[in-house]
Amino acid sequence: MSPASDRNDGSRSIDVAVSARALEKRFGPVAALRGLDLDVDRGSAVAILGPNGAGKSTLLRIAAGLSLPTAGSIEVHVGDSPAAKQERADMRARTGFVGHATLLSPELSARENLQLAGRLYAVPDPGARAAQLLAEEGLADFAERRAGTFSRGMAQRLSIARALVHDPQLILLDEPFTGLDPSSSERLAERLLRLKREGRTLMVTTHDLGRACAFADAAILIVRGQIVQRVRGPLSRDALEERFAESVGARA
Repeated sequence: MSPASDRNDGSRSIDVAVSARALEKRFGPVAALRGLDLDVDRGSAVAILGPNGAGKSTLLRIAAGLSLPTAGSIEVHVGDSPAAKQERADMRARTGFVGHATLLSPELSARENLQLAGRLYAVPDPGARAAQLLAEEGLADFAERRAGTFSRGMAQRLSIARALVHDPQLILLDEPFTGLDPSSSERLAERLLRLKREGRTLMVTTHDLGRACAFADAAILIVRGQIVQRVRGPLSRDALEERFAESVGARA
């Protein structure tokens, strides 16, 4: 992750996957994001920290192309030509997103949900890809079970598999550890590390500072829609906790 101040000439480096300038998002009189500047390097893993209502989820939804900013700009470079700005549809096709809603069809089985997503993204063999992801998430034994009968943790694991079905280059995860048992949390942490090693770009919101230190090589702290801390790796849980307490307390 590079501080916005490092690139103040208006240019975008080809090594930057996500670049935001003066990004704002308002919901009526409420400002979710206020003049946010951010560069996320290609192949990096960034933990997005902050209290509830800070604007973390809003930032991810805009980066995913699911919401439009009220002002400012955001550019995503995740294609084969990193210097070229991605069109909105292409950007979404190369991005994997897990939000608070699972986006699963409750009446379809786990396998059918993944196959449907695979077809929507024109995956060459959606059946084989679904089987692979179900095995990786430890859900192979539940492949024919309706998603609507899944526990919160199982649904979260299936939602993560759905987000990865098209092998995205940019992966945006909003509180992905929520609802997971310790074994599933460990599996997800290992997957995040593997994705980073493969050169994927990760932006992950989390309240678990220990997990953030395990997978991320940089962190940002958002309070009231603004970035108040930028931390480069290696990350320390004690240092993050101290900075979090100082920043949130100062703006309480």
